[in-house]
Amino acid sequence: MKEVLLVGESWEVFSIHLKGFDAFFTTKYDEGAKWLIEALEEGGYQVDYIPNHHAPSRVPTELSELQEYSVVILSDIGANTLLLHPDTFERSLATPNRLKLFREYAEQGGAFVMIGGYMSFAGIDGKGKYKDSPVEEILPVTLLAHDDRVEIPEGINPQVVQPDHPVVQGLDAQWPMLLGYNQVIAKEGAEVLAVAGEDPILVVGTYGRGKTAAFTSDCAPHWGSPEFVEWGQYNKLWQQLVDWLTS
Repeated sequence: MKEVLLVGESWEVFSIHLKGFDAFFTTKYDEGAKWLIEALEEGGYQVDYIPNHHAPSRVPTELSELQEYSVVILSDIGANTLLLHPDTFERSLATPNRLKLFREYAEQGGAFVMIGGYMSFAGIDGKGKYKDSPVEEILPVTLLAHDDRVEIPEGINPQVVQPDHPVVQGLDAQWPMLLGYNQVIAKEGAEVLAVAGEDPILVVGTYGRGKTAAFTSDCAPHWGSPEFVEWGQYNKLWQQLVDWLTS
């Protein structure tokens, strides 16, 4: 069984409730990984999931640990969360740079994917912070140097542009609605498989001996509309992508 490491796709909300003179606080934790995990498990993959709040301490810091996985997927997790191990941020100790580790992992034959979100690619207000990083080097896309979000509240339907490619073969030519994505530029030699308007949605390529992919929208709500995550071919899309990456 091939193993996949999925990192990110979780969030915590801290709310302040004001009622006249009085105020109180509530917190909520949520995850958006279930649709992707279920799709990959249905395809025969074992998924190790590390949510955002555990990523600083639990994402591997040794190449040999990363190489236990056939694919590494980052989804809606900013670079700071991976760069600032607790030993570095809290105790001022040197620790491995995990962004460089991902680059070495791909160079030596690992498969690497970034999925879109407010903390992916350049991200909201540029806070994703992957621009000019080792991760940008291995991705099949060039990132923008500023807030890269394209918000489409009215929705947009991605279109497949290379229907014979194994990743999208047999999928609908038009996909269900998305509500936004991260804007990127496909690198020379990369293959753009699906677009929203003129912007890439799904791009694949290679780095060293490994394969890489960028899916610039969400694998879950909110950019992933209910129609998209419940799409009858949603599972097939992710299974075929990971199958290609590991072939």
